[in-house]
Amino acid sequence: MPDFLREQQLLKTYQNIAGVDEVGRGPWAGPVTACAVVLDPDNIPDGLNDSKKLTAKKREHLFEQILQTADVSIAHVSVVEIDRINILQASLLAMENAVSGLKFPADFALIDGNKAPWNLICPCETIIKGDAKSSSIAAASIVAKVTRDRMMVALSQQFPGYGWETNAGYGTKQHQEGLKALGVNAHHRRSFKPIHKMLYDEN
Repeated sequence: MPDFLREQQLLKTYQNIAGVDEVGRGPWAGPVTACAVVLDPDNIPDGLNDSKKLTAKKREHLFEQILQTADVSIAHVSVVEIDRINILQASLLAMENAVSGLKFPADFALIDGNKAPWNLICPCETIIKGDAKSSSIAAASIVAKVTRDRMMVALSQQFPGYGWETNAGYGTKQHQEGLKALGVNAHHRRSFKPIHKMLYDEN
């Protein structure tokens, strides 16, 4: 389970420690979403964990608790931007924007993964599998996933047939069948090989 030990060490020097994570690098459709969370050391929700290890019900419950007790900022980078700058750069940009959007500026960030955004407003440390190690990053992973999943459910109502309400834009069998039947729409990532190939084959 993640813990707050790294944050406690950093709090000897810094005041606002943000955990940062993103979700949505792999899907064929929809934005990439990042979240920055500064937990209140005296009011950390119980049960924080890597969002992928939690049930949807538990994620929703923790999502509400995190929003009530922490400083939270969410940022999205659109499909158009993903296609323009590539998914890695879009993910880093989303994280950078999430940190910049905090109500009280972070003076240190713990970033999930092994790459840090270029233009962060504060010093940072990258942590591989950070959502399983740091409570702050785990909280960010939960908020990012719940937010993006809800967005994809909303988009699925406008663009039914791709199964986005259950696959969140990933390339599942249902999504592939939807593409064959309905074609590519405005929320598909044209720079991703399966989508690019489909458009190329159509032409």
